[in-house]
Amino acid sequence: MCGRTACTLAPHELSRASRYRDRTGQRHRPRWKDGDTDKYRPSYNKSPQSFSPVLLSNRHFNKDAPVDECVLAAMRWGLVPAWFKENDPNKMQYNTSNCRSESLLEKKSYKDPLLKGQRCVILADGFYEWRRLEKEKQPFFIYFPQSQGGQVPSQQSTQQLKCDQSLDQGESDQDDSDWAGWRLLTIAGLFDSWTPPCGGEALYTYTVITVDAAANLQSIHDRMPAVLDGEDEVRRWLDFGEVKSLEAMKLLQPKSSLTFHPVSSLVNNSRNNSPECLQPVDPTIKKTVQPTASSKMMMSWLKTASPTKRKNTDEDTSAKGPEEKLEAVKQTKPAGTLQQWLLGTSSNKKPRT
Repeated sequence: MCGRTACTLAPHELSRASRYRDRTGQRHRPRWKDGDTDKYRPSYNKSPQSFSPVLLSNRHFNKDAPVDECVLAAMRWGLVPAWFKENDPNKMQYNTSNCRSESLLEKKSYKDPLLKGQRCVILADGFYEWRRLEKEKQPFFIYFPQSQGGQVPSQQSTQQLKCDQSLDQGESDQDDSDWAGWRLLTIAGLFDSWTPPCGGEALYTYTVITVDAAANLQSIHDRMPAVLDGEDEVRRWLDFGEVKSLEAMKLLQPKSSLTFHPVSSLVNNSRNNSPECLQPVDPTIKKTVQPTASSKMMMSWLKTASPTKRKNTDEDTSAKGPEEKLEAVKQTKPAGTLQQWLLGTSSNKKPRT
């Protein structure tokens, strides 16, 4: 299963990091659905019922938009079916944070969204999984290997800042530069839109599709998220107009392209939301150590100064309703979020402004 992720990029960074290809092969930078940047909070330790960034076809929101045009949205983790009759989504009596690829066509909660083309891609730095060790569980952070030399710029140029501002205002993205930072993990998911029977705003929620674990991850857990590896797989999963449901399901395969390292048991508690959740540890001595081979690539882009000011990170949301989560404590985290957990720099450093 997949019960915890990390996603530490700010909204504008997510937009740059999740550029996609349309049917013609042209690359685009997705814009955010109106109002959704306020729902998303970066976090080192995201749990179900928190809001996460997802990529999906803009046709789901705008019937006149091309099917292969994508948009970013903030959706709550844990699918609430459109047919759910209670007025409180927290009264769901079964867990829908994950769904098995083998049973997508067997359960109504997942079959309906699948056949309607309600496919999405969940974006994350990586996800956590636990290996059972006798009476204890050892957590691991699992992610895409990072490119050699990939770095976040120490500061944005004036030209780049203008480009970011124009994109936020809905202008052309043709001059936008490629993202040179963290390669996001792209996970296949399904979403649904639920409206309270008594009336009110629609709530968009998603579920993570899981498959059998790849050979290199089986020692940790027997299941893993259905990872989409590369822009072509992302495009095919999202383009429900060209790629029908049964064809899209062929993309749901174990991927051996992921790497991982052990992390502290701090991540076991979803209230813990700090860089230490991601920091490599030696599980035999239970303390922070120098990065292992599996995490050296992660350091290559973290060695420079931090990117621009990030939004406040998530706090624990597992016991809160949707509205309360949006009002979670707005404690400002240091700029350069991912940089600090590997480099051992001070967590008291003030953020950039």
